[in-house]
Amino acid sequence: MKVKLFDESHEKDLEEQVNKFLSEMTGEVIDIKFSTAISMFGEEQIYCFTAMIIYTS
Repeated sequence: MKVKLFDESHEKDLEEQVNKFLSEMTGEVIDIKFSTAISMFGEEQIYCFTAMIIYTS
C-alpha cells in the first residue's frame, strides 16, 4: 500500500494534479481523502486544498 499527497492553493490545480496522477498510475485506488482549509493573513484569505490517495502499486 502507498500514499500520494497533494496540496494546492486553488481547487482547479488540485483537480489537475490528481487527474494527472490517476491517469499515469498503475495499480488500484483504495481510497481518496479530500480536505479544505482557510486561514487569514492580514486582509488576505489563504486557501489550502489537499487530497490523499491511498493505492496499491
